[in-house]
Amino acid sequence: MSLSLPPGGILVGLGCDLIEVERIRGVLDKHGDRFLKRVFTEEEQVYCNSLKYPHKHYAARWAAKEAVSKCFTTGIGEHLHWTSVSVYHGSRKEPLVRLDERAGDLLRTVGATHVWVSLSHTDTHAMAVAALLKHG
Repeated sequence: MSLSLPPGGILVGLGCDLIEVERIRGVLDKHGDRFLKRVFTEEEQVYCNSLKYPHKHYAARWAAKEAVSKCFTTGIGEHLHWTSVSVYHGSRKEPLVRLDERAGDLLRTVGATHVWVSLSHTDTHAMAVAALLKHG
């Protein structure tokens, strides 16, 4: 098996987030579909809902969205919406980020070309680290 990593680059932004899984489970129980549609893309919902403990995976994606927003130093709001960032999986099951048009414009504005993310979760916590890189 040939294994190669993406090319390196200049670090433009770095962000991280940690959240309690129970917080996301509570919001899911209370607000259900309204919360899901506001925060998660359809792609993320299909993936998370296919798993035994969807709330853990939603929590990791929440943390990823927060981490990406911290990379941009904007937070979620005027410049970046919750659904501007979607986490999906690559061919090796690695987490990848898909940006909507608004986030793609923001990426170019800050001088970056790629977003990398790493996710982790336990029964009680989920975390993500995100980096904006400029390749080339």
